[in-house]
Amino acid sequence: MDTEIKNAVSAADQDAQYDDRAKRLLGNKIILAHILVKTVDEFKGMNPKDVVSYIEGEPFIGVVPVEPGLTNAEKEKDGQRVVGLNTENAEINEGLIRFDIIFYVRMKDGISQVIVNLEVQKDEPTGYHILNRAVFYVSRLVSSQKERDFVKTNYNDIKRVFSIWVCMNMDENSMDYVHLTDEKLLGSYPWKGGLDLLNIVLIGISNELPEHDEKYELHRLLSTILSMELSVDEKINIIKSEYSIPVDDKLRKDVSAMCNLSQGIRDDEKTKVIMNMHREGYTLEQIARIVEKTTEEVDAVIKKREPVLA
Repeated sequence: MDTEIKNAVSAADQDAQYDDRAKRLLGNKIILAHILVKTVDEFKGMNPKDVVSYIEGEPFIGVVPVEPGLTNAEKEKDGQRVVGLNTENAEINEGLIRFDIIFYVRMKDGISQVIVNLEVQKDEPTGYHILNRAVFYVSRLVSSQKERDFVKTNYNDIKRVFSIWVCMNMDENSMDYVHLTDEKLLGSYPWKGGLDLLNIVLIGISNELPEHDEKYELHRLLSTILSMELSVDEKINIIKSEYSIPVDDKLRKDVSAMCNLSQGIRDDEKTKVIMNMHREGYTLEQIARIVEKTTEEVDAVIKKREPVLA
């Protein structure tokens, strides 16, 4: 039992490290720029390199709480109350749900801003509908602006918000844009206000690396970054040659660490299959054929994991 608990903790830790590394990779400004070009109307058709300069400051990665009342932090500066995103003491309440990535983007007019939230999911959740969670997040991105981005009843100062969800291990590559529409049920009165304030983008990534094609340009990049099958060199080659993304030491280190974590997770999954098949009475040869290992490797895994009888 102790071994099983240890293995479960180890697997959970690997998953958490993989998630963290994935967020940090996607949080690179040039990667975010590629996403913005395909999802935010203002930047469509632009060269991602030119979009990088519109991303303000450094993206907040896994530090801003989603919970009402905790997204903002108040400070005193020069005797005045200042409200900003709450990025302090992230380690105090580890159970808090936090935005994966959140950042401000300056528009091309040099004045207006949008707030962008990027979320990464290993697969489509089964406990709730992902669109419902996205609606909650996009609503929080608006409501938390009060006293931070707009004050009192200055609702015309609300910034547009985008909540972009990347969902891996889907049956097909897909992308949906969910937003407000005005359906005239009676009359044609032109109500004033921003129908464009709430924006949700759902991006489904299949297990197969899509072809190098303009239609799948963003999906191929995301699939490459998040893949648990491609090697470090394969990932770096696609990122550099197909997307002209400069690969510095930090990016290479993040890609390498993520590939190592992916290998560990894959090995753990194969070990589970081997042990389950062994308990069901399959022969070494049958197991080896299924998990694509030699019988000697399978035997070594079983001997290592099988509890010693007292």
